[in-house]
Amino acid sequence: MTARPPTSTPAPLPTALPPGEPPLSPAARAHRLQRQRLDTLRAQLAELDALEQSARQEHMAWVAPLQARQVQLQKALVQALGAALDAALDAALDADALQRPLSPAQRATARERLCALAQALAEDGHADMAALHDRHSPQTLAQKRQARAEALRAQFEAALGAPIEGLDGASPEAVLRAGWQRLQAADEARRQARQDKREKREQRQQRRKTATAPGAPGLPPPDPAADADRLLRQVFRQLASALHPDRESDPARRTHKTALMAEANTAHARRDLMALMDLQQRAALADSGPAAAPSDERLAALTLLLKQQVAAVERERAARQAALGQLFELPAGVSANANTLRQARLDAVQRLDAAIAALEHALEQTGDAARLKRWLKDPG
Repeated sequence: MTARPPTSTPAPLPTALPPGEPPLSPAARAHRLQRQRLDTLRAQLAELDALEQSARQEHMAWVAPLQARQVQLQKALVQALGAALDAALDAALDADALQRPLSPAQRATARERLCALAQALAEDGHADMAALHDRHSPQTLAQKRQARAEALRAQFEAALGAPIEGLDGASPEAVLRAGWQRLQAADEARRQARQDKREKREQRQQRRKTATAPGAPGLPPPDPAADADRLLRQVFRQLASALHPDRESDPARRTHKTALMAEANTAHARRDLMALMDLQQRAALADSGPAAAPSDERLAALTLLLKQQVAAVERERAARQAALGQLFELPAGVSANANTLRQARLDAVQRLDAAIAALEHALEQTGDAARLKRWLKDPG
């Protein structure tokens, strides 16, 4: 079961209005509920920020030192296996050698383990391991990367049913990006076609309803989406007119207005009506603004914008949780919270302790030919 995201407990909605205050209309109640939902989601984002910072600190204290020790031992094992292979080759060429050299099968096993470990280290950014890999591998890292790129390209072309041009000699990462982009574009084209078909059907249904509805013929029904867009433009234009820094002669006020105008531009780009309305209040414009004493029609437009913001923040929260889970290697389907991150950290420490013990054991075996042969046969 997927863990629920961290939440803040919002202030409860009042159960009764103050004496003498008229009850809220359905439009006003819907608007208030969306505002509360947006405030809750923003509090959850702040909690995710704090959770990530805390998890990073714990990771640096407990996991990072073990990871560094693991890499140190892995490099030492690669170098020890390389030295053992060189010694085995020398012994095989020396007829007077006292020690029995590694057999061809044992040398192949040693090369396989050396190359696998050196490749993993090189791909993690340890360039000094690339030369050791290429020295002992029948295929260089560059050749392996090219083979992976060609295999990926073939898989994407099979899924798309068409060739992908312009990827000759591209890296596996470039092929992966291009392939996913093509797949997403194909999915988006199919989704857009379905949406266009659905919208046309809804428009036909709406035209039929309008034609048969009582009232003045030819008048379109109210469009909350158009009202929302118009309201957003009105609030922004009012702010832009009042906050334009070029119209302010006082340097301090000009600096202040420049900062407010930058916030307004950002909020407008995000379609964040609440941020624009907050700026109205900070700039002492709310009393005369278009959002003052809103009617039910205007509240419907406001609520539509709020719903869009709520959906956007929900997507952001989901993306942030997914990124946090990926960063700290949570199991698939497990949401990031304090408990799951703590358990992941404990599991990582346990895995690293076991890996370090195994590497230390392996290094001990490489110092003696007989023990090395036993370890190559059974690394456990």
